[in-house]
Amino acid sequence: MKISLKNDMVLVKVFNNNIILVKSSGREKILFEKGIGFGKKIGAMIKKGTEVEKIFIIENEQNIQNFNKVIERTDEKLLALFEEIIYDISEEIDEELSENIHIGLVDHLSFAIKRLESKEEIQNPFLIEIETLYPLDFYLAEKAARRIEKEIGVNIPDGEIGFIALHIHSARNNGKLSNTVKYSYLGNLIIKYVEDELNIQVKRRSLDYARFLTHMRFAIERIITKNPIENDLRGIIKSKYKKSYKISEEIGKILSKELNTEVSEDEIAYIAMHIERFKVSFDK
Repeated sequence: MKISLKNDMVLVKVFNNNIILVKSSGREKILFEKGIGFGKKIGAMIKKGTEVEKIFIIENEQNIQNFNKVIERTDEKLLALFEEIIYDISEEIDEELSENIHIGLVDHLSFAIKRLESKEEIQNPFLIEIETLYPLDFYLAEKAARRIEKEIGVNIPDGEIGFIALHIHSARNNGKLSNTVKYSYLGNLIIKYVEDELNIQVKRRSLDYARFLTHMRFAIERIITKNPIENDLRGIIKSKYKKSYKISEEIGKILSKELNTEVSEDEIAYIAMHIERFKVSFDK
């Protein structure tokens, strides 16, 4: 469905024939429409009533400044490609994305490609956790990576796909990324602690791993938001699964220190229950 512009807009930059940057009422907007940039020059007026496929709006003054800096240091063809990728992501999931994605993701991809062209690859310590916790974002990141590879011939490794997925996840959650990284870091820390205590090694792409990591993500979220789970079986779990409960108590201390908040006994019992499931899986 086409969108009709409500005001006249001044052309600021032409990314390609189908994508332009305009300014109106102090806000910058990225317009998508086939042929809208063809033959147009900076300062041209995009008339009220012009129909476009999609509009991305950048309202925050700091974001406007940062976006303009990103434009200055990013190759025009790459910039157009990245904006098309953002458009495709928004259309595929039918969601409005945070305006920060036009700065964060575009800037990241620009520098990532330069690094990869120079054979410099940054390792992603949270790759498996990101892929497990945010499968849709990872899928979208993979599609973006494959398109970049096809368009410019630079191989995008899995670790870089993980970073792209984080930017997408952040954009889908109003620009918030800190908890995403925290979930990944703490989940990995806890898994390693459980492995050491049970003397096991969990396959990072197994169902057990995915299940436990997902449960830990929600546990961490409840702890952060101070919305603890109620666990009527706490006494039974503590009595029946002594070793798992003891490990869970230590995990509670780790979480309490990392998150600077108390971890309830109900939550400790909940974590113990999932540790026991781990333990049983490896005892078979």
